[in-house]
Amino acid sequence: MARAASPVPGPGILDIAPYVGGESKAAGVERPIRLASNESALGPSPKAIAAYKALAGEIHRYPDGGAAELRAALGRHHGLDPERIVCGSGSDELIGLLQRAYAGPGTEVLYSRHGFLMYSIGALAVGATPVAVPERDLTADVDAILAHVNERTRLVFIANPNNPTGTYLSAEEMARLHAGLPPHVVLAIDAAYAEFVNRNDYEPGVSLVNRASNVVMLRTFSKIYALAGLRLGWAYCPPEIADVLNRIRGPFNVSAPALAAGLAAIEDVAALARARAHNDEWLPWLSERLTTIGLELTPSVGNFVLARFPKEPRKNADAAFAFLQKRGILVRQMGGYGLPECLRITIGTGEEMEGVAAALTEFMAAR
Repeated sequence: MARAASPVPGPGILDIAPYVGGESKAAGVERPIRLASNESALGPSPKAIAAYKALAGEIHRYPDGGAAELRAALGRHHGLDPERIVCGSGSDELIGLLQRAYAGPGTEVLYSRHGFLMYSIGALAVGATPVAVPERDLTADVDAILAHVNERTRLVFIANPNNPTGTYLSAEEMARLHAGLPPHVVLAIDAAYAEFVNRNDYEPGVSLVNRASNVVMLRTFSKIYALAGLRLGWAYCPPEIADVLNRIRGPFNVSAPALAAGLAAIEDVAALARARAHNDEWLPWLSERLTTIGLELTPSVGNFVLARFPKEPRKNADAAFAFLQKRGILVRQMGGYGLPECLRITIGTGEEMEGVAAALTEFMAAR
């Protein structure tokens, strides 16, 4: 009797290089300085922690599948229609839902060359072809993106600000990008770091969603709200797209503790202001220190910097990574993003920033 063939996964899945997050442990170091994953420097709101703990005795109950209270709070906070908000298990889930809904075999998904890795992974997972569009000065290039759009294009993902480069497109450039897209293409604006941006010409995507039927804005509680461990994100959509996402998401895709903590975090405006003020102080501080010791930095509006190291083996990014790791400082290598000469460094506490600056000063000065 012939042996049955092994199960075969869908097209594209075996082409995926699994996502690898930033390191969280260093050999021989009990409490390393974690600057690899763009986590919040100050941690979550005390009110969010209390709300999370308060749910301990209720975890045998299913959560509100519609996330009604959280959507209402998001609507109040941002001036949005709650009916057009869809919550997810991190914005990662929402990225995947958009790909499931609008891409598939024979279609293409566009993103900027150094954009978030989940755009490519999500496209391959549904059998679509991911297309990495070249950037200009490590910034998404609107003209290049529009030149790559064709009849197979279904989604364009733009992280704005972009991770890992820290660069952004102005509201005017985003509007120009949208104006050049055909109606069948969904423009997904991933504004995970929007709360950190302090630029007059920046807009996270709300205005485009309000006036277009093919734009989605993605947001997260993982960054400035410091709830990365709870996995909570949301999308603001045209009504038709919100309806589609609600049809295919899991019925209880966000946990009750995450919903409660997110609601408390949204309402703690003082904690949000402290986190923003901290980043406004230490982002330029670290940028100036690293530039002074000879590192090339891409101007960042997020809660991280992207530092380019010399090419010589003793001073390159790999050597710097190993040097920092031995001192219990964890940063992110960028080879997976096509930037092997760079390291991404999260803005941490003041003490952590002084520590990483001192360590890199020592590294660059060594002969």
